[in-house]
Amino acid sequence: MSPEDEGEYFVHWRWETCEMFIDRCFQDYIWIIMIDSSGIFWDNDSLAALLALELQADLLVLLSDVEGLYSAPPGEPHSKIIHTYIKERHQGEITFGDKSRVGRGGMTAKVKAAVYAASAGTPVVIASGFATNSIVKVLQGERIGTLFHQDAHLWALPKEVGPREMAVSARECSRRLQSISSEDRRKILLDIADALEANEKLIRIENEADVAAAQQAGYEKSLISRLTLKPGKILSLSKSIRILADMEDPIGHVLKRTELADGLVLEKTSCPLGVVLIVFESRPDALVQIASLAVRSGNGLLLKGGKEAMRSNAILHKVITGAIPDTVGEKLIGLVTSRDEIPDLLKLDDVIDLVIPRGSNKLVAQIKESTKIPVLGHADGICHVYIDKSADMDMAKCIVLDAKIDYPAACNAMETLLIHKDLLNSEGLNDLVVELKGEGVTLYGGPRASIAFNIPRAHSFHHEYNSMACTVEIIDDVHAAIDHIQHYGSAHTDCIVAKDLEVAETFLCQVDSAAVFHNASTRFCDGARFGLGAEVGISTSRIHARGPVGVEGLLTTRWILRGSGQVVDGDKEVVYTHKNLPL
Repeated sequence: MSPEDEGEYFVHWRWETCEMFIDRCFQDYIWIIMIDSSGIFWDNDSLAALLALELQADLLVLLSDVEGLYSAPPGEPHSKIIHTYIKERHQGEITFGDKSRVGRGGMTAKVKAAVYAASAGTPVVIASGFATNSIVKVLQGERIGTLFHQDAHLWALPKEVGPREMAVSARECSRRLQSISSEDRRKILLDIADALEANEKLIRIENEADVAAAQQAGYEKSLISRLTLKPGKILSLSKSIRILADMEDPIGHVLKRTELADGLVLEKTSCPLGVVLIVFESRPDALVQIASLAVRSGNGLLLKGGKEAMRSNAILHKVITGAIPDTVGEKLIGLVTSRDEIPDLLKLDDVIDLVIPRGSNKLVAQIKESTKIPVLGHADGICHVYIDKSADMDMAKCIVLDAKIDYPAACNAMETLLIHKDLLNSEGLNDLVVELKGEGVTLYGGPRASIAFNIPRAHSFHHEYNSMACTVEIIDDVHAAIDHIQHYGSAHTDCIVAKDLEVAETFLCQVDSAAVFHNASTRFCDGARFGLGAEVGISTSRIHARGPVGVEGLLTTRWILRGSGQVVDGDKEVVYTHKNLPL
């Protein structure tokens, strides 16, 4: 079997011989145990291997309570999965841990059975019995689990750069990036901006290929909209990178200076987090923003984009890393191309310092459940605009139309419009509803609005459309609006349109979202528009960073103490002053 056929097997069981063979196994069971003292047939895995050989099966799948065979017990920091077992290479490298929680033999027995069956001509895959559709994925040729094959030692397998190696390389490169001068880091960003503009045509070609494939595959319009690099987008991204390059260098910035005692000065300084993993969907422009922020903040970066943007991400990664000098290393920014590597990456809490998922609620939830690494991000972008009875309706109309229509697929687009009850039947509100419909926005109503405007009932208030649609509801006052947002919102961005400053201040103080606006479109919640240069995402978390996350969100702090020979010695000789010093 050729390397291209690796894992692509179809099982053709000879069921007509199965019953006869099992009967023979039971008849000879005592004989098997007595004759084969090595224990090859002592457990279910070994019996399965014997059965597969007797039936001349095309494939044997052994299910385990872990994803496959690891180089060491899976819980250990440096353990990594072995996708193709080569006896000559791996036999002496593997350290087995405790036996399985279920069954008798554990991984040791599975490997023995797999080696026995594979050497006799039946390929074997050890995969997780707890993962969804493991057997189906194996039969479809997906790279999951560990493959055993009698010809594996002949295959010219490419040297695998595993997730750990990628993360370690990114950290090493980030340390070199931190060691060069601020001007040299600035020059890297300018070179990246120039390289993007110089390769715009090639980038557009690859992006158009992704868009065409997505359209042919029947993806939703909102996803295709996010996937598309519209005319002028590369120039806009390059401009943002140059703005970022001209910002104050954030690395080593002294945040606080304190004299602890005479001749003993403590400094609190900013420093990079280390290595950041970003998992994002269908947004190739996000790759550019994130990469530029990583360079500016001195962080190593691992990127995993959606398969729908594979070609766009690949060319953008190639252009950007090509502009990074050898003194730093192109491995500063790694592009993860296989979804299979994500579970391994999420286990690397000793070398990856932060995970930022940008995508669906399902994606964010899955990542949070699968890792010990801190996770920063938001799941939904259910943004509200509340029109108070005191609002200037011409202003309200402009804000609502912009918040919904400017870019409906964005996470900061309005998804719910809340209207004060006193505005019902007013000319300004009627004009707004007519204009929304005229622009092609489909309106869904809550219990009150569906009757008032004769529109379909919304199935849920907690819903992100990401399209030309929104929910409308009538509420009693600003306090009802606040309660509605706290109950159904996603703590992303919410806005009030009002002339009454007391009402507006109540809204601004009591709505507990990452960004709260008065008389301004929710679309302003954006790193570039906030003057951050770019953003890695918008966080609705309450720890570390909140709202649009720019350079500062990728930094942490450390303490530098400068002394002149002081020792503690029970604090006998130290006179503490704890005096704040100028920066």
